[in-house]
Amino acid sequence: MTTPPLYPIGDVARRTGLSVSAIRFYAEEGVVKPTSHTDGGYRLYDVEAVARLELVRTLRDLGASLEDVRRLLADETSLQDLATTHLVIVERQLRHLKARRAVLRTIVGQETDARRISLMQELVSMSDEDRERLLDEFWNEVTDGLDVHPAFVEHLHGMRPVLPEEPDSEQLQAWIELADMVRDADFRAEVREFFHTAFASPKSTVVTSPEMLAGMEAHRVAQIEARDAERAGVDPDSPEGKEIAGRLLATLARLTAGVTGREPDLGELRRSMTETAPEVDEHARRAATRFGVLLDRYVTLTETISGRPAPDFGDVGASDEWIAAAVSAL
Repeated sequence: MTTPPLYPIGDVARRTGLSVSAIRFYAEEGVVKPTSHTDGGYRLYDVEAVARLELVRTLRDLGASLEDVRRLLADETSLQDLATTHLVIVERQLRHLKARRAVLRTIVGQETDARRISLMQELVSMSDEDRERLLDEFWNEVTDGLDVHPAFVEHLHGMRPVLPEEPDSEQLQAWIELADMVRDADFRAEVREFFHTAFASPKSTVVTSPEMLAGMEAHRVAQIEARDAERAGVDPDSPEGKEIAGRLLATLARLTAGVTGREPDLGELRRSMTETAPEVDEHARRAATRFGVLLDRYVTLTETISGRPAPDFGDVGASDEWIAAAVSAL
């Protein structure tokens, strides 16, 4: 019967990539003991012991503690359970490293004092619950006492980002900027003043009802269709142009009826669209423009964090001339 080969500690070190002192340490700690000793007391290791030392090195490189390794080799835990535990640790460390990278890139890209560095590290290290709490505090403050439909307040609260589990550097930098923005007292005061001024009308509750919000969205979609048609070279008096004009007129009529409480005169509404924008549409334009000036950066950052394309507030709707021509052709 062939005797299994035994390797002296120097050969084992070369095979495993471990230092001689590390192999001695693992032997003394009872992690991987030598198979036998020479008459002179030198350690000898068989193939199985060498394989166990190679596993020890791999696990230690992956961050496993000595106690974890000892438990695994003693069959007190499985390799899968150990790997699962350390995968969670590694992923957490990776998120922290990405967060630090985002802070460092932000520092490199702009002049930053020590106080702001500490603030950025705090913002990027927030838990999901902390992020939600910060945004709730922001929207609660700017909408407090606002005389609008509750659904509108809920809609505003929904204007928040969703930071993915593995955000990239751009998303983390966007979160730092957004969190810093909503914590700024001046920004909160300005947003609050905008909403309380924009919705000071006695009809604000009606205008912000779910039905009106749905009507505004339908009108916005029709405006985008008109914009795309004009860019595509569609003649306003063509069948397609007239169909889009019909949707613009219909959606605007529903909005006007919602505001006034009565059905509008379609002839008058059509004439107003071919001359100057009707009052409700002009009011919406002014409100949208001011909203864009004030909150377009907030929305852009929100979409960047969530991995969605940012909207262009100044790029909605066809030209007044195209709309007037299309409506005139009805």
